[in-house]
Amino acid sequence: MRLILADDSVLLREGLSRLLQDAGHEVVAAVGDAGALLEAVAAERPDVAVVDVRMPPGHRDEGLRAALEIRSRWPGVGVLVLSQYVETTYAAALLSGDGDGLGYLLKDRVSEVGDFLASLERIRDGGTVFDPEVVRKLLASTTRADPLRRLTPREHDVLRLLAQGYANAAVAERLHVSLSTVEKHVNAVVDKLDLPRDPAYSRRVLAILRYLEGFTG
Repeated sequence: MRLILADDSVLLREGLSRLLQDAGHEVVAAVGDAGALLEAVAAERPDVAVVDVRMPPGHRDEGLRAALEIRSRWPGVGVLVLSQYVETTYAAALLSGDGDGLGYLLKDRVSEVGDFLASLERIRDGGTVFDPEVVRKLLASTTRADPLRRLTPREHDVLRLLAQGYANAAVAERLHVSLSTVEKHVNAVVDKLDLPRDPAYSRRVLAILRYLEGFTG
């Protein structure tokens, strides 16, 4: 896997770069600010960019805004936000697309190297990975109604597979149904969960987050 690391901490960049290289991955660039990140992505087109939220010059949300630009300009590049902070406004905007190849993990809660590497692989393959605390805070910023009990058993199955990162075609294959049937189930799920019809949010991704919240308390 080809990766770009963006974090203003030299120690973290060097440590993470060595860890990834030891695991057999290629770190094609390691940078310390959002501008250098965008230049590196334009030049290298990595499989995944690992991005901190707060970077120079303002140390506020430069990393997340750069992540949004990456998603817009290079949709084939996966993005993992790896930070100490949950910035809900730009995180919600980051989810306004289809959510494929996207993750948001908190540094202090990444405790297993194997789990971290597996998260990168899932993002590279088009899946989604979110820390439960990120899920909780994102959902707290949207409508709280989440009537999962309204879903039929088959709709639960579809939502469970979506939450595991499977695309509609893969869900259809695993449930032995047609792609159009899966699409109907997805539409039913987002309607039954009373999710906001706001262009700033992807209702599909919010449905997945709502499902995951059930396992985080």
